[in-house]
Amino acid sequence: MAVDLVLDRRSPVPLYWQLSQELERAITSGALKPGDKIETEIEIAERYGLSRPTVRQAIQELVSKGLLVRRRGVGTQVVHSQVRRQVELTSLYDDLSRGNHRPRTTVERLATAGAEATVAMALNLREGDEVLYLERVRFDGDEPLAHMQNWLPVDLLDTTAEELEANGLYELLRRVGVQMRVANQRIGAKAATAREARLLGVSKGAPLLTMERTAFDVTGRAVEYATHSYRADSYAFETTLVER
Repeated sequence: MAVDLVLDRRSPVPLYWQLSQELERAITSGALKPGDKIETEIEIAERYGLSRPTVRQAIQELVSKGLLVRRRGVGTQVVHSQVRRQVELTSLYDDLSRGNHRPRTTVERLATAGAEATVAMALNLREGDEVLYLERVRFDGDEPLAHMQNWLPVDLLDTTAEELEANGLYELLRRVGVQMRVANQRIGAKAATAREARLLGVSKGAPLLTMERTAFDVTGRAVEYATHSYRADSYAFETTLVER
């Protein structure tokens, strides 16, 4: 599949990088969709007056990012586009719904449980106090993307697995009048456990991005403690840095 790409030969930015970025934009915007086969290296080189090594280097950048895959006898195809998420107080469901993605959820567990020490401290409760525990897997279309565990004060939300599969958690909280205000969040990485590997469709030990969050409402009450794990080949956090 051919798309129109814009290259600036007067720019100091290397042509392979410009080509890589243009192809990446076509993938993330949906102009190139998962399963689409892109032009061959020769076709791209001839169409834009580039050398084959330049084109090959650009394509390899996207293969390394997990956006393209080379298949023997088939060619180079677009795979599932990576979800890029600004580090803001939003839910993954909301972010996927706003972007070129199709959120879907399965609920692994919905139950009340006694708060363990870490959860109790985050929610300003006593250890053993009852909390609502949610365990879900979030998909982007048919691709598993995130394994999510959330703990809420038990009196905050009365919900069902069906509601959680059809809506994001923050949307359900907004419906009962909870107004999120601020959150403390930590981003890290880990190796997938056997269970996480099964739920996310990766190999045991595969790299996962992690997010640990405690969210507070407008009154200052801690209303959510969460630990999420994301497939590193399909997900990235983005931040804007400003010099002080």
